[in-house]
Formats: sequence, structure tokens, C-alpha cells
Amino acid sequence: MIKKEAAHIRKQFKMDHDLLNLYDILNVYIMKETNEIYHCERQPFAMLDREKQELYMGNFRKLLTGELDQKLFELKFLEEAEEPSQVMLHQGLVTGDPEEWQDLMLMLVDKMLVDTKYEKDTVITFVRGQYSRPTKGRNDEAEETGKDEVFAHPFILCSVNSTEQQRKTLLFDYVEREFKYNVMVDPIIKLSTPEQGFFYPSVTDNYSDVNRVLYCTGSANNPNPHFIEQVLNAERSVTAYEERTIFEDIVKEVVGEQLDITTLAQVYEEIHQVMETNEDEEEPPKLDYKDVERVLMASGVEHVTTEQVERAFETIIDNKNYELKASSVMPKFTSKSIKIDTKVATISISPQDLKYVRQVNYQGKRCIMIEIDEDVVIEGFTLSTETL
Repeated sequence: MIKKEAAHIRKQFKMDHDLLNLYDILNVYIMKETNEIYHCERQPFAMLDREKQELYMGNFRKLLTGELDQKLFELKFLEEAEEPSQVMLHQGLVTGDPEEWQDLMLMLVDKMLVDTKYEKDTVITFVRGQYSRPTKGRNDEAEETGKDEVFAHPFILCSVNSTEQQRKTLLFDYVEREFKYNVMVDPIIKLSTPEQGFFYPSVTDNYSDVNRVLYCTGSANNPNPHFIEQVLNAERSVTAYEERTIFEDIVKEVVGEQLDITTLAQVYEEIHQVMETNEDEEEPPKLDYKDVERVLMASGVEHVTTEQVERAFETIIDNKNYELKASSVMPKFTSKSIKIDTKVATISISPQDLKYVRQVNYQGKRCIMIEIDEDVVIEGFTLSTETL
């Protein structure tokens, strides 16, 4: 799966979308005290009130929102698993019987309850449906449009949401003209902040891939290993944060702990060029030890050898043939994704502007110098420029 495919799936979940059909929705309420199913309810999605449909659509979009390898993880199912979830999901995908689909989803819920203690009452929502994707783009000059021929993608989506108690409030009654103390005991289902879930099957080159599942987490770079391995029976994926740490450790192993700002800025520039050059490729660009060697040499690091980088890969990850995703090893290039923390201030800057930053020694003190081309205004006052 690539970024465009994930974005396309997310965009399908909106009201009155003519390429999306949602068939059934199943809600399962889990009590935190007993860690058991308290209630379950299945309905045709079309039979819900429109207001409820809008809330669920927002929940589905929120679940599928995020960067790949940070909040969205395409996972491969484990081949040797007892009672594999892949089989349950595939049966649920192809069955036309809503009762059978419900039974299969409840079997997945049972797996979610094993060795898990929910801190709050939790609602697990399943929805099954189908979205269609045009086989070609629109052509306004032609008689036919891209919607005349489409590929159908049946899917199952699962969202796990916690609940919270409503706050005590003071209300004003317009009829009685008095203030009233209001206590609501019904819990609120936090549909706007799903904790985790999945979308099955995943998509590869615009085709459904029944051997993979898209796992979604509400907390960036913090997937739930128990849910991935024990519930989905899938292989855990390396997060973008972990890959960035691996890359940093490899570079430190090669060049040492210290790196001047010009070299670091050029490293990010070189990786960005790799990503731009391969932007339209089916597979996201990756960096092996030869690519890392080339990036370091192009960035001005002297005396770098293939053997050094290869040995660094073996030292850090015990695999000289490991490939790092280029998108994971650097912060977002054009946004202020780099934080420079000091006791005096925290500065946010983008990798593309890192070349304008210097750490200098001024009158025996270390200082950060930032090149700018406009006046600095603080609290409405324009600072005067000093000549050093």
C-alpha cells in the first residue's frame, strides 16, 4: 500500500458517496468490570438515523487518518497461527449472510478479550461494505467517464472506541424559568477519537490484497503489539520512529556523535531527492547500505567506505541487507518538524531550512545563529539589528 491508496480509501467514507455501499453495522459493548460482552446490536447501516450515520462516517474517516508507518500499518498475516483471524475475516468478507458475518465478528471480539483488561467501558464497531474504484480516470471529452467501469472492493472495517462519563452540568429550563442540576448516567462513546482498529483487506496497486490487513492506531508510532499478534495474527511492523532511530544510530556509527549542521541539512536534502525521484513508483523508496553510503558521501562526509556502512547495519540491526523506508528516516521536509530544544527556547524549523541555522562560539559562549531575510517582530516591537 502507498500513501495515495490509503488516502483514496479514507475519502470514500462520506455521506451520499455513490461509489460506497455500507451494508451492516455491528456494535459490541464491553464492560470494564467484567471484561465481557454486555450488549451487541446489528443493523443495516441504511436503517440508522442520518445523524448516527454521520457520526459513524466521521469515526471511520478518523480511524483511517494518518501517515503510513506512523498511524497506519500494512501488516502481513502470520502463516502459522491457531484459529487464524485471516480465515474469519475472509469468510466474513465473502458471506452474504448477515447472521454468519455477525458470528464471525463476535469470534474476533472473543479474541480481543483474551489477556486484555479494558480500563474503560469499550465499544467495538464492525461495518461491512463495498467501495468501487474507476478503472481509468475521467475524460470529459469522451462519451464515457471513468465511473462507467469500476472495480468493486468489498471490505470489513473495525473501530475500537472507549467511553467516558458525561460531566455534571447546570441547565436553564426555559419553560419553568429555573436553573436545574443535571446528571446524565449514560456514557458517551468517543467516536471522534478511535483507539485502534483495522481495515480488511489491504490494497496493493489498486487491487484488494486478502493476505494483508491495514491496522490503525490512534496514537502515532504506538501500535498495540498484543492486538496485532494475538487478535489479528499478523506480523508486527517497524514504526517510522523506530526506523528513524535506526538510521540515526547507523549514521552515528559511521561518522561519530557530532555532525555539523551543513552536512545534516544536506543529508536530508539528498533523502528528499530520493523520495521525489521515486514518488510515482508502486513501492515506497527504500535505502540499503549502499544508498546510505551514497547519501553520506554526497553530503560531504569524508572517508566513508562501503565496508563501514555495511558493518554499521550489522552492528545496529544485525542485518546488512535491511532496507530503510526513505519516508521514515527523516522529518517532514517542508513542515516545521524539527525541534531544537535549549534551556532558553524551543525552535521549530523544517529540514529544508536547516541550512540557515548555525551553532557558533561568540565571546566564549555557544549560540544558535539563524539567517533571516526579514525583520524580527516580538510582541509588536521590531528588533534593531546589531553588527557583531
